[in-house]
This record gives sequence, C-alpha cells and structure tokens, in this order.
Amino acid sequence: MHNSLEAYKKAIKNKYEIEKEGEHFDYLYNPSRGKLRDLCWLIFENNPTQDDLNVFKNLLCLDFDHSKKNKFKEQKDKFRPIETFFKGETDPSNIDAINLAAVIVDFQPRPFKKFNEKCRIEETKPIEVVGKEKTTEIEINGIEKSVLVNNENEETKDVPKKANLLFNFKDLLSKKIAQKIYPRKIITIAIGAVALVSSACLYFVQKKD
Repeated sequence: MHNSLEAYKKAIKNKYEIEKEGEHFDYLYNPSRGKLRDLCWLIFENNPTQDDLNVFKNLLCLDFDHSKKNKFKEQKDKFRPIETFFKGETDPSNIDAINLAAVIVDFQPRPFKKFNEKCRIEETKPIEVVGKEKTTEIEINGIEKSVLVNNENEETKDVPKKANLLFNFKDLLSKKIAQKIYPRKIITIAIGAVALVSSACLYFVQKKD
C-alpha cells in the first residue's frame, strides 16, 4: 500500500506539472493557499462526483454548499499542505489533502482507494503476460519448425540438381570422347577407301595386261 501511495502522489505531481501550463494557469503556475482555495470552489461548482464531495467534506469538515461560500473562504489554511506539495516543499501524509490535490488537477483514477484498486489489478496482469509469452514461444517454435521443413525441401530440391549436374557431366564427357573417336574413324575409313581404290586400280591394270 505504501508503494501505491507514493505512486499516487508522484502521478498527481506529474499531472500538476502539465495542468499548471493549461486552463488554470493563473491558479496553479505559482500556487498559494488562496488561489488553490478559489480554484477548488470553481471546480466544485461544476457538478462534482460523489467521491469528490466526500473528499471535500473529509478535508474541510463541511459539506459543499453554494450558499456557504463565505464559510468556505475561512478554510484557506486547509490548502497549505496542497500548496507546499505542488511546490515540492513537502511530502504530504494526509490522504484527504492528497485526494483534494488530485481533484484540483483532475487526476484519474481518484480518490486513492480507486487508484490502489487499479494497482492491484495491474499487479495480477504479469500472469497473463507470462501466458502470452508462452504462446509466443510456441509460435516462434512453430516458425522455426516451418523454416526447418523449408530447408529440408530445399535440400531435396538440390538432389535432382546434383543428379542433373552428374548427367550433364557424363554427356559432356561422352561428347568429348566422341570428338576424339570420330576423327580416328574418319581417318581409318579414308585409309581403307584409298586402299580399296588403289587395289581396284591395280586389278584393272593387271587385267588389261
């Protein structure tokens, strides 16, 4: 609970740093008890929630009533802890003052009870995140498996390629052999043809004689 209260105060202070440059600049840029009191009344004049009305009553010890503005103005000192908190001079411990500071800068979720409940819900979310991480790991594993399958398919595709290369190499080799063999056959045939022609010529010459 202490950690969530510190987080609550830090979040309110961060919201103040934004709001002091905004619509209520005149009240918040250099806050004083009187300015914060006047801003508080302005805010509560515009349909406050029941939670905010409870905060108002808890800190100021009176109900918000449009007809009691003069009595409200007497409560200026009740805004001192909020003034010093916004200025960074003190770290308030009064939860009612902190809650009213949240109202003044319109910080949500407020009051602290709601903020603390949200913190508890957020603390249970890591369990769900772990589940998501597991599914993510499964998905990653699935991707890895599909990659392996694709690699295997590529390897099987490479086998025919390798086989084709072998066949092509054999064809080239046979062609080279043929190129070497064919000239020999041509020479042999030519020699045989010459011998045949010469023997035929000798035969006819001898026959004439």
